[in-house]
Amino acid sequence: MDVDPRQYEQIAISDKDIQNIVVSYLVHNYFNDTAESFIASVKMKPPPYNLDDMEKRKETLRFVSEGNVPRAIELTEELAPGLLEKNKDMHFDLLCLHFVELVCAKKCTEAIEFAQTKLTSFGKVQKYVSKLEDSMAMLAYEEPRNSPMSHLLSADHRQQVADSLNRALLEHKGQPRYPALERLLQQATLARQYLTQENGKDLYPPFSLKDFFKS
Repeated sequence: MDVDPRQYEQIAISDKDIQNIVVSYLVHNYFNDTAESFIASVKMKPPPYNLDDMEKRKETLRFVSEGNVPRAIELTEELAPGLLEKNKDMHFDLLCLHFVELVCAKKCTEAIEFAQTKLTSFGKVQKYVSKLEDSMAMLAYEEPRNSPMSHLLSADHRQQVADSLNRALLEHKGQPRYPALERLLQQATLARQYLTQENGKDLYPPFSLKDFFKS
């Protein structure tokens, strides 16, 4: 039987499914205490992974967001041995972040030595060249934060690197890279966009997540 997507309110969702979605979100965002309290309150079966890892992951990502990349790398290697060796993109992003932090701190000699020992090999790989050139170009500016590459020093960029590392750590532990809630919202948005394109805006207005939460 065909299902009319307009009748989504008639689709039954089990409490167990909703609970799993909530726990998935809490685990992904390392809300350790909240996850444990929620699991206990609804009498769920504990998830098949170590909740204690969340605290270690949270600490690792905090160091990234604070710009302490060496400590973040050290903890990453403790929490997920071999991850950075296998995930060259992640390793490169972390090393570049440390390099620009050194430049911003006006430790240019240390930055150059670091680049020579840690980043030179990445310059032989085409996909890394552009970002590497942008990072190196910051050495030419007395005030790197006023340079065209200042976005590499922003809190947003640190958070992007931290988010990427979070997903890599989760994947290394055999957990989903994205929480179930985020994937559901992506799928719902895509499905609504498809319906709008296929049937017209009058029948299916463009989907707005903000408006959806108000309904």
